[in-house]
Amino acid sequence: MSLINTEVKPFSATAFHHGAFVDVSDADLRGKWSVVFFYPADFTFVCPTELGDLADHYEEFQKLGVEIYSVSTDTHFTHKAWHDTSETIKKINYVMVGDPTGVISRNFEVMIEASGLADRGTFVVDPDGKIQILEVNAGGVGRSATELLRKVKAAQYVASHPGEVCPAKWEEGDATLAPGLDLVGKI
Repeated sequence: MSLINTEVKPFSATAFHHGAFVDVSDADLRGKWSVVFFYPADFTFVCPTELGDLADHYEEFQKLGVEIYSVSTDTHFTHKAWHDTSETIKKINYVMVGDPTGVISRNFEVMIEASGLADRGTFVVDPDGKIQILEVNAGGVGRSATELLRKVKAAQYVASHPGEVCPAKWEEGDATLAPGLDLVGKI
C-alpha cells in the first residue's frame, strides 16, 4: 500500500536545532509544508553531502513556507556531536530529529530492520499532514535539493490550483495541464 495521501502517523522525538534539544512530534508537521528527509547515519559518507546540499538550499525552502526535518536512527546527542565537529553539518539550520527507537522510520516505512538504519527516504507533507510526495533511494544514491525544490513547488502549485497538473520537468512559471476529454490522445 502506498503512503501517498495518507496522514503522517503519530510520533514524538527529541531533535537538535539551533544549538538546543527540542521536542518534535507529528503535530509540528501540520499547518505548513514539510520535508521529512531520512538518511542512514551520522558520521558517514553520502549523508553529509545530502544534508549539506539541503543546508545550502534551506533559505529557498523557507521562502516557500517549508520546514525540513532530517531524521536518522541516531540520537539527538549524536546529531549535536556531528554538528559540532563537521564543517558541512555546521551549516545546518533545520531540525535534526533523533529516531533511536525507529518509530518514525517505521511509520514512514523506511526502516531497514536488519541494520536498524533508515533508507534514504524523502517525504513531502502538506499542511494537512498528508504525504504528497515520497521517494526512496538505494543507500549509495544521493539526492538533490534542487530537484526536491522543484517537486515541492509542483506539489504546492497543484494543491493551490485544483484541476491543473504539472507535466514532466515542470518548472515554476511553465505551462500546466488541465486534464480533460479534449486532451486524451493529444499529448
